[in-house]
Amino acid sequence: MINILEVDGVILEFRSKRILQNVYLKNETGIVTGLLGRNGTGKSCLMKIIFGELNPTNSSIRINGNSLLGTNRSPKDLRYLPQSRYIPSHLSINRVFRDFDLDFADFILTFPEFEKYYKSKLRQLSGGERRIIEIYTILVSSTKFCILDEPFSQVMPIHVDTIKKLILREKKNKGIIITDHLYKHITDTSDTIYVISDGKTHLINNINEIETLGYVRFNSN
Repeated sequence: MINILEVDGVILEFRSKRILQNVYLKNETGIVTGLLGRNGTGKSCLMKIIFGELNPTNSSIRINGNSLLGTNRSPKDLRYLPQSRYIPSHLSINRVFRDFDLDFADFILTFPEFEKYYKSKLRQLSGGERRIIEIYTILVSSTKFCILDEPFSQVMPIHVDTIKKLILREKKNKGIIITDHLYKHITDTSDTIYVISDGKTHLINNINEIETLGYVRFNSN
């Protein structure tokens, strides 16, 4: 089944300053939608609005034509990877995989070096290792859509290609919305790309439009 997520009519203001306006974004099963923009343009805010974590002045968020009202979201519909840590550090990895109903054996096929950590608590892992656990739990869990905020920025380069392959595998079963300041990884994995500029989303038809809309490329990429 193809599920469709649409977002429009978003208006977000902080202290009378308008951050987002006239936003439109669409994602569906089998599609990775990239979201780019300079720092402070509202990328993370838009993701939080979609997930229901941030209440805007106005918005319309729909899955298969049905409006998602208020801040209530079902994990069967949406899962969200924030930039900050979200899994309590006292939990063991085997507990996390049970709670998310995930197969640790599949995880080990993807990240074999983690096999030794099965009974370890998250606080015993490095920051990058914890981030991989968090990315995997959101990306592989059963849901219609997942939203990934900065999945590449906190992991070692050796794991970036593995995460990209995992995204391409999982998009067969769900829609994925992703943002990261390492823009090359977004352009590599995305089927459609929006750039936020002047509070609005712009659907990119040609990669050169990214610079035209004022998005700064990072030399480190």
